[in-house]
Amino acid sequence: MAMRMLSIVLALSAVSAQTPSAVSLIITNGIVVTVDGTRRVLNPGSVAINGTDIVAVDTPAAIAARYKGAQTIDATGKVVMPGLINTHTHAAMVMYRGLGNDLNLMDWLQKYIFPAEGKTVSPEFVRIGTRLAVLEMIQSGTTTFCDMYYFEEEVARVTKAAGLRGVLGQTVIEFPVPDAKTPADALRRTEAFAKEFAKDDLITPSLAPHSVYTLDAKTLTATSELAKRLNIPIQIHLAETQAEIGMSQERHKMRPVAILDALKFWAPITIGAHGVWIDDQEIALLKQRNVGISNNPESNMKLSSGTAPVVAYRSAGVNVGLGTDGAASNNDLDMFEAMRQAAFQQKLVTMDPTAISAPEALEMGTIAGARAIGQQARTGSLEAGKRADVIVVSLAKPRQQPVFDPISQIVYASRGDDVETTIVNGKVLMRDRKVLTMNEASVLADARQAADLVRKAVQ
Repeated sequence: MAMRMLSIVLALSAVSAQTPSAVSLIITNGIVVTVDGTRRVLNPGSVAINGTDIVAVDTPAAIAARYKGAQTIDATGKVVMPGLINTHTHAAMVMYRGLGNDLNLMDWLQKYIFPAEGKTVSPEFVRIGTRLAVLEMIQSGTTTFCDMYYFEEEVARVTKAAGLRGVLGQTVIEFPVPDAKTPADALRRTEAFAKEFAKDDLITPSLAPHSVYTLDAKTLTATSELAKRLNIPIQIHLAETQAEIGMSQERHKMRPVAILDALKFWAPITIGAHGVWIDDQEIALLKQRNVGISNNPESNMKLSSGTAPVVAYRSAGVNVGLGTDGAASNNDLDMFEAMRQAAFQQKLVTMDPTAISAPEALEMGTIAGARAIGQQARTGSLEAGKRADVIVVSLAKPRQQPVFDPISQIVYASRGDDVETTIVNGKVLMRDRKVLTMNEASVLADARQAADLVRKAVQ
């Protein structure tokens, strides 16, 4: 009798071992680019997703043997890769796209952007602008973005409703702005914002002191102390232009990195946006302080701000991600362009075609960006246990054929509108180019109406 029972148990175990586990989604038969540290490409490959998480990345046969998906996406001939991470932008500033072109940063800010913002920015304006930006990001494969702006709680609500992941920073600046008359007001807003989104799975609240040239030492210290107390990241414009270096020395008697270090400003997660005018000693210090850098090649070129020393950063072990900056100074949020231009720019300034390779540019747009913003345990690569932030990219366009190297095609030939499917936290936000979490027509209609406010403001 005992032997018979043992046989039954063994038989049931064998059947159980052969029965695929139920999962919510399987992306199958794609060219899977994992960006997992091994630069592994599975062609073909499949990704199994259950709920919010990736549960397995393997060959189609291995995934089919182990899992059965409630939904399946056939990615034959398409690249399946981690969603892109935009490490620096000002989402709602899409409403100023094309305003004040062909100027340097200070003229652009002081003559156009700051005056326009003073007359137009409101909670509703930020909601409308952020919806337009989030729609653009979903359609172009960005799954996580860092933001610095006003009424950041509105940015967070729109971002969460659309299903994107965000590290979102409440701006602190010394002069009166639409959501805060003083820096102290902005810090109080940050506390409320951080409390509303504490432990949110998609939204990471952050503090965004604008820069060393728009804040005094007392406010920079207060900002740092609050970020440490709330245990939230800091985002700051850092050494973006040569003029900023002069302004910092005039105001603080030190260069930007030096004054921030003297103030013990750095939080456990600090993101320095731009980091263009940085010397070797400062690079070593930033590495020591674990500061992540957001390289924004297109904005820096358009504003003639300079070229960040990306090769030197990476050689020193500094985590460098990519950003678009706001669409007012880029003029889009397409991270495929950011990857391509980041690689080309470094090749040009170093006169070395190997300076940043296609795989390295892809890493900067994904896992390296995740490291720079402190999100590497959650996103940035296709690995079991990470959140399912995944995009499917078509390679069907004439400019993408023939395909000898899929990573090269992604970085050097693909664009945001080649993205067919965008998934964040296991939720399909766009499938076959149709955005499922937003009403595109409504978003565009609201944006066109809000643009009239901008026109009136700059007349």
